[in-house]
Amino acid sequence: MQLKELSSGYGDVPIIKGLSLEVNSGSITALVGSNGAGKTTLMKTISGLLPVMDGEIFLDGEAISGTMPYRRVGLGLSLVPEGRLVFPEFSVEENLKIGAITPRAQPDRTARTEEMFELFPRLKERRNQAGGTLSGGEQQMLAIARGLMSAPRMLLLDEPSLGLAPNIAKFLFEMVVRVKESGVTIFIVEQDIKSTLEIADHGYVIENGQIVTEGLGSDLLVDEAIKTAYLGI
Repeated sequence: MQLKELSSGYGDVPIIKGLSLEVNSGSITALVGSNGAGKTTLMKTISGLLPVMDGEIFLDGEAISGTMPYRRVGLGLSLVPEGRLVFPEFSVEENLKIGAITPRAQPDRTARTEEMFELFPRLKERRNQAGGTLSGGEQQMLAIARGLMSAPRMLLLDEPSLGLAPNIAKFLFEMVVRVKESGVTIFIVEQDIKSTLEIADHGYVIENGQIVTEGLGSDLLVDEAIKTAYLGI
């Protein structure tokens, strides 16, 4: 995926301003920055929930800025939104099956459900439990698993560790690596900069809707300016 000189926002107010970046196939690419930097706005724009003001989004070389959100899912983009947003009255299994909405995912819906239970054994234990009764960490597992049910080529993760206990967040980051190893490209935005850069192949730092630096995740992790500004070191 490529973003070229992308601008977007709310109404006439741009939040993302001429932003360019690239997410390589088969990688974990991270976008990190402080609260209010524009991370969630960018995710909503990529998934089609916000319109593009200027610039372009390319997926496998195809311009998709004018493509409806549901068609982007069909092209292989799947967003796991901030706040999890599981269906509280539906069971875990029902939540998962709702995620298999693409034509290519529907024939294998039952098999994919079992794959998700293998990836997240806690969900299998609670397969008949209502989504709204799960803990925050379990709901985040469910949200990620539901995103994977559409058989995506690229998973967009918006603040997956937000509000989670450190041990649960650590587990989720480990699961993100496993998802990548299964062949799914990951684009993740996060405030937990250290944990995110530890798993990222490449990273970008965003401030005020613009990219201010980029590099290998391992290089950004030891960058003195980033350590001072974001890691409190």
